[in-house]
Amino acid sequence: MDNIVDSLSNAYQEFVAAAASVLEAREASGARKIAAIDATLENFKQHWELFRVACDQAEEFVESVKQRIGSECLVDEATGSSAGKPGQAAAPGLPPISAVRLEQMSKAVRWLVMELQNGTGTAGGAAHAHSTPFDARFSEDAAQ
Repeated sequence: MDNIVDSLSNAYQEFVAAAASVLEAREASGARKIAAIDATLENFKQHWELFRVACDQAEEFVESVKQRIGSECLVDEATGSSAGKPGQAAAPGLPPISAVRLEQMSKAVRWLVMELQNGTGTAGGAAHAHSTPFDARFSEDAAQ
């Protein structure tokens, strides 16, 4: 994470320095179009692109961490393992499910999301034809 923060910070500092160089070149030229301004504008453009790449990388990292934290919380909540942690009260409501069952449901949801994103989602029960088969040990599956 430190590398991403450092990369973003360095890209930002270089971007700001490139912007300052453009302004200084324009001021020194008296607003005439000269080769020095073109060079500083090209340098500015390059640093702008590098800064955007660094921002995109940082955003991807943040999204991956958010997903990992969300997945960990989901597993903890679904398996009931968060109830045993100090400082957390047991959540009333749904009984915990097995981690294996949670993984099966997660795969089925991911498959459906991919089908929807690809525009191949089907209506009704036909969507379950490609997903993980139900496990008869679980009463909620038997109702499908």
